[in-house]
Amino acid sequence: MTVSPEILYTLAAVLMLVGVAGTFLPALPGVPLTFAGMFLFAYAGDFEKIGGWTLALLAVLAVLAMALDFIAGLIGTKGAGASKWAMLGAALGTLVGIFFGLPGLVLGPFIGAVAGELIANKDFHQATKAGLGAWIGLIVGMAAKVAVTATMFGVLITAWFLQ
Repeated sequence: MTVSPEILYTLAAVLMLVGVAGTFLPALPGVPLTFAGMFLFAYAGDFEKIGGWTLALLAVLAVLAMALDFIAGLIGTKGAGASKWAMLGAALGTLVGIFFGLPGLVLGPFIGAVAGELIANKDFHQATKAGLGAWIGLIVGMAAKVAVTATMFGVLITAWFLQ
């Protein structure tokens, strides 16, 4: 059974839209969904306008966006003078927060960093500072992810119209 290109383009658009929502809602894997939509978009067009080089660039940008998102949280925590325990706590808090929806994703890094810092040095003021750094890192990471995702759309659109 052959699926019509119109259905594939529609599915690609839905994946990309859900992916864009996921760049703002941490519960959704936004960048991978966006890339999957772009890949399906290229497939629907038989890779004529969106070819291998463009897809490779989009894949690199997708990996970059995910890495920036993760690293920003760690840098935010470290920038607040946090210990390695707080950085580990922020990472674990992010992972655990996934299972508690949006509140868990927003509060998870903060709570994890605070808990880690309290384990490391028992100073509540420093622990709160580490948690705030983790939260700021989360926001900066989200902004970076949005910027790179916008760049991915720019690449896709440019490739489409240049072919």
